[in-house]
Amino acid sequence: RRSAVDGRTTRHPGYAVSQRLRKRIEEAFGWIKTTGGLRKTRHRGLARVGWMFTLRVAAYNLVRLPKLLAAT
Repeated sequence: RRSAVDGRTTRHPGYAVSQRLRKRIEEAFGWIKTTGGLRKTRHRGLARVGWMFTLRVAAYNLVRLPKLLAAT
């Protein structure tokens, strides 16, 4: 597989930094979908699904907290 992004973009150091940050963000969304149970919502409507998402993000932050505290 090849990327559609050409060498003019990938040669910059900021692109590598962006990819590392993107992976960290995608990990959070992956956790929210699988472990957090947001892949199949139980509610309808933007307000309720938004509330569910906020609750799952808060839970993910609590899961990450011990690792973040150990790093400092």
